Amino acid sequence: MIELSFDELASLSLGKLWTRAGLEAIDGVEIDSRRVQTGELFVAAGKGGADYVDAARAQGAAATLEPDDAHTALATLASVVRSRISATVVAITGSVGKTTTKDITAALCRQHRKLVAAEASYNNEVGLPLTLCRADEETELIILEMGMRGLGQVDELCRIARPDIGVITSIGPAHLELLGSVEDVAKGKAEILAHLPDCGVAIVPANEERLEPYLPSFNARALTFGTGGDIELVGLETSTCSSMTQVDVEGKSVELEFNFTGRHNLENALAAVGVYHALGLPLDGIGMGAATVELSPLRGQEVELRSGGLLLNDSYNANPLSMKAAIRHLAERAGARRRVAVIGGMAELGEESALYHREIGAMLVHYGVDVVIAVGEYGEDYSEGLVSAGGASIIELVETTDDAIGLLRMRLQPGDCVLVKASRANGLEKVADALQTFAV
Repeated sequence: MIELSFDELASLSLGKLWTRAGLEAIDGVEIDSRRVQTGELFVAAGKGGADYVDAARAQGAAATLEPDDAHTALATLASVVRSRISATVVAITGSVGKTTTKDITAALCRQHRKLVAAEASYNNEVGLPLTLCRADEETELIILEMGMRGLGQVDELCRIARPDIGVITSIGPAHLELLGSVEDVAKGKAEILAHLPDCGVAIVPANEERLEPYLPSFNARALTFGTGGDIELVGLETSTCSSMTQVDVEGKSVELEFNFTGRHNLENALAAVGVYHALGLPLDGIGMGAATVELSPLRGQEVELRSGGLLLNDSYNANPLSMKAAIRHLAERAGARRRVAVIGGMAELGEESALYHREIGAMLVHYGVDVVIAVGEYGEDYSEGLVSAGGASIIELVETTDDAIGLLRMRLQPGDCVLVKASRANGLEKVADALQTFAV
């Protein structure tokens, strides 16, 4: 981080500030007292954060701040850092694929630029400022994620980040409880476009009609990705653990081999290639980072099971778009093996929630899923959709993750390909962890 003097911190008037005698500045910001390093500022941001001030000081914190408002304090600190760096800032938003696109973008660009990328899903009013505060004078590229649950939130994050390149990965039914419609999802995601400078670049999905009303409203260059776009997948060969892709980038053919499979991840890769291209990096050298992508945990991780089967651990989160992509991927990866899906509810879908869950139930039948274990309150909706589509799959409804684990112990067969997916609140990562201990 760029150093901030104690005098500068005090002048910001963010709350109760303590500084360590003998020091004059901070060189980092942290909100977890267990992670504080010598010389950093500990911001007591969470509920009860003030209880950890002494622990942060014992860890070697140069200063501690008990903020009047945690979000305002973090935003202010990040804004100060942003104003003093020359790095190019990339901001990624979208209904699905943000984190994976961020991971792939970082892998492609790291060979050419000194960069800072968001950890895991640091994409809100806490995570985004913490990412910005990791930048220093030598940082050349910052890759940020921007999540949202309502209108105006991307706008607020952009006011802090001031992005040069904005990416919208996808538009779909997510957080409808607060947003009301997919059209408003598009409106919220499109807030990023208004913040791009005239010399900036917007990277958006091709043929996304719900974004079209917002595209004429900014002067930045637009690059589209996907079928018919400026950046398009024109060839694909997959093996058990990798994908060889041929990508057309504004008329130039580029070959890439990624260390992951799944067409949805390859769509994210196209957006990442768009960022790489927008930065003016050499297309001839793009392949070096492709095979070393380290995807964030619980997002389509593939694990060989002791039973001889394959686990697709996509338990981090779910909405209708990502659930459909995961089921298609299950069918592709399973091949002739038995297909098993352990699924939980998709949260925050509002009044149409039952309809979306029934659609997924029908899709499970369409893609030949043999056994479905539905965990929690939306199981009946999944079951109704499955029955309406012909009901060829076997579906079991259970209340808890422990129930699901117990049922899997009885039903899992050698060689099964198992998808585990649900919204984060369901905690299905517990099921994925248990599966890896089974010996069938």
